[in-house]
Amino acid sequence: MATAQAAAVVRAMRDDGGMDRPEISPREAEVLAALREHLSNAQIARRMQVSVRTVESHVSSLLRKLGAGDRRTLARMAEPAAAGGAAPRPSGIPGNWTTFVGRSREVATVLDRIGRGGLVTLLGPGGVGKTRLAAAVAEAVAADRPGGVTFVDLVAVRAGFVLPALAGSLGVAERPPRSLADAVIDTLRGERPLLVLDTCEHLVDDVGPLVARVLAHCPGTTVLATSRQRLGVTGEHLVLVAPLSLGGDAQRLFLDRARTASPDFAADPALLAEICARLDGLPLAIELAAARSASLGAEGLLAALDDRLRLLTGGRRTDARHRSLHDVLQWSHDLLDEPERAMFRRLSVFAGGFDLAAAEAVVPERSRGELTDLIGCLADKSLLIHRVAFGGRSRWRLLDTVRAFGERQLVEAGEAAEVRRRHLDWAAVTAQALAPNASGAWAAGFDEVADDLRAALARTNPGPDDTAYRLAVGLARLAFARGSFAEAAQHYRAASARADDATRAVGDLRHAADAAVVVSDGPEALRLLLEAADRASATGEARAGALAHAVIVAVRYAADFTEPVTRPARAQLLRRAAAATDGTDPATAALLAAAKAWDELGEPLTAAASVTAARIAVRAARRTGDPALVALCLDALGTAAVQLGRPLRAHHIAQLRIKVVSELAPHDPAGAAEITDAHHVAVSAALAAGDLPAARTAVRRAETHDPVGSHPYLAMPRRIRVLALSGRFDEAVAAAQILWDNWLRDGRPVMAWMSSALAVVALVHGLRGDKQDDLWRSRALAVAGHADPRRSGDLAAVTAFADARIAVHTGDTSRAVALVEQCSAEFPERWWEGTPGPPGPSSPSWPADPTPPRRSPGPRRRRRNIVGPRRC
Repeated sequence: MATAQAAAVVRAMRDDGGMDRPEISPREAEVLAALREHLSNAQIARRMQVSVRTVESHVSSLLRKLGAGDRRTLARMAEPAAAGGAAPRPSGIPGNWTTFVGRSREVATVLDRIGRGGLVTLLGPGGVGKTRLAAAVAEAVAADRPGGVTFVDLVAVRAGFVLPALAGSLGVAERPPRSLADAVIDTLRGERPLLVLDTCEHLVDDVGPLVARVLAHCPGTTVLATSRQRLGVTGEHLVLVAPLSLGGDAQRLFLDRARTASPDFAADPALLAEICARLDGLPLAIELAAARSASLGAEGLLAALDDRLRLLTGGRRTDARHRSLHDVLQWSHDLLDEPERAMFRRLSVFAGGFDLAAAEAVVPERSRGELTDLIGCLADKSLLIHRVAFGGRSRWRLLDTVRAFGERQLVEAGEAAEVRRRHLDWAAVTAQALAPNASGAWAAGFDEVADDLRAALARTNPGPDDTAYRLAVGLARLAFARGSFAEAAQHYRAASARADDATRAVGDLRHAADAAVVVSDGPEALRLLLEAADRASATGEARAGALAHAVIVAVRYAADFTEPVTRPARAQLLRRAAAATDGTDPATAALLAAAKAWDELGEPLTAAASVTAARIAVRAARRTGDPALVALCLDALGTAAVQLGRPLRAHHIAQLRIKVVSELAPHDPAGAAEITDAHHVAVSAALAAGDLPAARTAVRRAETHDPVGSHPYLAMPRRIRVLALSGRFDEAVAAAQILWDNWLRDGRPVMAWMSSALAVVALVHGLRGDKQDDLWRSRALAVAGHADPRRSGDLAAVTAFADARIAVHTGDTSRAVALVEQCSAEFPERWWEGTPGPPGPSSPSWPADPTPPRRSPGPRRRRRNIVGPRRC
């Protein structure tokens, strides 16, 4: 191939009238052909398998024979006519054996900037793809640059040798009395060349002045540089090269590289997205990980990323820096001075981001001025990412891969324990200082530090620790106020494990139980309350209160339990609670009375007795002045009224309860649990009383005042029931489809309280006659977690009612009588009694005015109403 190129060069020179020139030897022709490709002396030597000194001798001979002033002139003279004027390949550009993925916006930005001339610097952390981007741009503009494109790799160049490296790439030699710098300047004048200087961060003090001189004397020259640190040249235009977008380019790169190693590679898109997110979207990290996918698979790869610096090692790249992610980061680390290294490893303790005050907390030995300067230096060297946060404050963060490297340096320096303790102290103070309020302004501040608060707590171990305890309580309070109720329960439990006395531990476990109740996790709430009783002393009000509350949860939220708590088990808990108290504490007395009332409500034949117990509980609760306790006891009284067939009385009690919970703080778990339940019951009670306008008002009020008013599982079922019973069928069906889709997406969890809402939709379809009712019956059973509606009182009642209502509406007289009789069967809960069902397509609407609350004349046995499950 090289011989053919040499022959072509000789023929082209003869055709151009070059026969009068001195004879060129075959070796010289071969060198000339290589010069046409803008290869360096070293590259030519490797190709021809000769020494560099031999190549230099041939170049000198060619300069003399052809009367050329420099190598570039030789290259232009060597262009064969057969090339048709095609632009030469950029000199020294690294070879690419893989496709260039993404970066279309960055390429467009760089092309626009280099079209204007001057210095353009691609700035970003190691492994982000600056070199590949620069190479792609160089290839793209080669045809439009008469002066050519020269790509100078500075990785192996050391301080003081940048100018010789540039001259070597340009083919310029020093010819006294002209200096080498003058020779380079002369070569770059004229034809708008593009000079690409790759990897400048370790040579900034040399590259900056040289580029400034080139641009001052060669206005037609454009310089494109890649660096982890800006060059500091006047007029320098920075193009920040960020990690690949996680929504598309990162996954595309991973798949492209993985299928290079294994053509049949396939993985779930969600799993790929998680892998790329764990890799920060860094192209180098993605390529190294993809190379391991053939042996580990996507699932194994994700698991191995717990030690990403160990995993992401491999390949036989020419550039040693890019053979592993550790090497990339080590290169950046080696460029830091000692104060910068110390700052870098200490700041790696932050999992999310930090502001100046947070940095001061973990590096107290530095003055604010020193701290600011060092943070700025690390940001300038692309080890920190700067952004302007809420309120205009500056914040910085480390990419996770960079942070992992920094943490390793922290451990190796023996500073991890001390710095992590400082971080814990800062986190505890920060969590306590953020106070939830109605304005919601605190939420943005919490979101900024949430990852660090969680990380600081996760580093602590169970056992008495006041700082860790304060952090856990503060984090639980903030998570709850932010709407992360299940997370809040975990943090309250963590607080109990770090409390230094039993009283605190019991209180935190009860808060955790209240948080579980808010999201209708009755079994978890029961476990937490029993754990609280175990943590309390053998006798005492804390133990008695926890056991009494456990009985209440077991009955009040029975729909959450796949295996109900039996009457004997509840009786045992009540005996233990009574034995633990001396009877002098009003709050404990009220809880015990409420527990007895709920225990009676758990048995259909003892509803009358529960009314008496509930009234005693309400009076006891009012003496405590605790609105949450009053609301809990009123709920027992209202439920007893429903069980006795007095829906109007229950409706009145539910409205009274709404007024009571208006005094509660929605950010307090105990208060929020009652607020949520009160709003749910207000809807159910209004439906049971046939007061649809009040039910619709209750739904709207819940969406505003209920802490979980927007939760799809907790809020949507009550909305569906009200819409369906109001005759707003299209809206009910649309809402049910959203509920079903969310349930499928979340892995089909058993949620019995939602099932009756889907059965209501089956009723809607049955009244419409569109053959979709069986589909929604099966969906209701699936959500309930079983195939028999009789296993759930709520679902059994609404299914019976739906079947009967559809039979009557469609004139199915053969089944109507039997189905109507089935509706009169005794069900575990009586919320379904009261009014007829929804208006059919030709039925009149409900009256607009609600029926005023009044005392119900007694139980009704023959009329049923769909009002929703006991708990939503």
